[in-house]
Amino acid sequence: MQDWLEFVVTGLVDHPGDVVVSQVEQGDTVVYELRLHPDDVGKIIGRRGATINALRALVQVGGSRRGERATVDVVEDDVDQD
Repeated sequence: MQDWLEFVVTGLVDHPGDVVVSQVEQGDTVVYELRLHPDDVGKIIGRRGATINALRALVQVGGSRRGERATVDVVEDDVDQD
């Protein structure tokens, strides 16, 4: 699932080299964290959250087929700008 998600996200963004997908276990849920170039965050969220909600729905269905709960979170790293 992680490889599929990375493949899809890299096809949607302008900076595919900056896409990092990491898998984190939180209780009984698998969370796929997306780290992106700051300019690409809006593309992944989409208008009114349509894109990220579609990705979450597909990951949720894929996870349920494996018998696990799964979701996607976009992680925005705080960068100090001095």
